[in-house]
Amino acid sequence: MLLVLVLLGVALLVAQQKSGKNSRLEYSKDGKLVLPKDYREWVFLSAGIGMTYNSDATPKTNPPFENVFVSPAAYREFMKTGAWPDKTVLFLEVRGSESRVSINKDGRVQTKIVAIEGHVKDSAKGGWAFYGFKDGAQEGTLFPKTAPCYSCHQENGATDTTFVQFYPTLIETAQKNHNYKETGH
Repeated sequence: MLLVLVLLGVALLVAQQKSGKNSRLEYSKDGKLVLPKDYREWVFLSAGIGMTYNSDATPKTNPPFENVFVSPAAYREFMKTGAWPDKTVLFLEVRGSESRVSINKDGRVQTKIVAIEGHVKDSAKGGWAFYGFKDGAQEGTLFPKTAPCYSCHQENGATDTTFVQFYPTLIETAQKNHNYKETGH
């Protein structure tokens, strides 16, 4: 009976490790961020369409959708504490948009992936960093610290350099934990 329980426990542990294998922060040998194969199964935080941060931007005919996913472990910790734990990974998946697709006569639907970016909190690598995945790459290249995303997120991120103000399911938790700042109007 004890042997059966031990084997069952080991099998359960292996199954949990396999199911969450790609849900952790992983780098390649040359320091690139590895794109988890299952990131679309992560917690979906929000989608925006045609978002821009430039006041003089002109509206686009086919504005892109931006979907944001966060690793399940980071999401659970955030919901408990209102803060992102070390090793948090958020992925921004930018997709094209189209109208009049199939039976749709108005409105917009998401189409192919245009870009993927990662936003990673890793104290071993100096804190928050951004990675870009070009042309379907499975490994993302670190953006230089001079890239505008760093200063924009630092100045405008509602919580710990992240745009929690755009993730409606997180705002209340951040506010309740006194970890939310009002940004730009």
